[in-house]
Amino acid sequence: MTLLFEDVPVGLPADKWDGYRVSRDNILQFVHEQGNRDFVVLTGDVHMNAVGDLQLNFDDPSSVTVGTEFVGTSISSFGDGVPETIDDPDPLNPHFKYVNRNQRGYVRCEVTPELWRADFRAVDTVSAPTSAIRTIDSFVIEQGRPGVQRA
Repeated sequence: MTLLFEDVPVGLPADKWDGYRVSRDNILQFVHEQGNRDFVVLTGDVHMNAVGDLQLNFDDPSSVTVGTEFVGTSISSFGDGVPETIDDPDPLNPHFKYVNRNQRGYVRCEVTPELWRADFRAVDTVSAPTSAIRTIDSFVIEQGRPGVQRA
């Protein structure tokens, strides 16, 4: 299953956790009750890059943030695209901090006891095997502080 955070419209497609809201809410409530302040989820297989906060109540933007989710795109599926980047606030998904639907690449994560850093890397073109790759955006999570910040 992909995308633990809510992605409006809820429940479409059904392979996202939006189709299993009670189960997702139980997981996030458990994380919160355990006092885990460094909860990170890595997902993919949705052909976009994204990062967002995981909240106890996605319908309330001021709800408690219990973690962060990083979503990595495919490195070549769907070919070359024109960048379509959406930064927070997205009125339908205010917990999203970054969405890039058209560039292909991967997420490179560096984790230390103090910091989680995620660099979203993208190729200029999937049509050429020698295409350049570059960092298009970076985000960090500080140890013990739920929620993501732009680096």
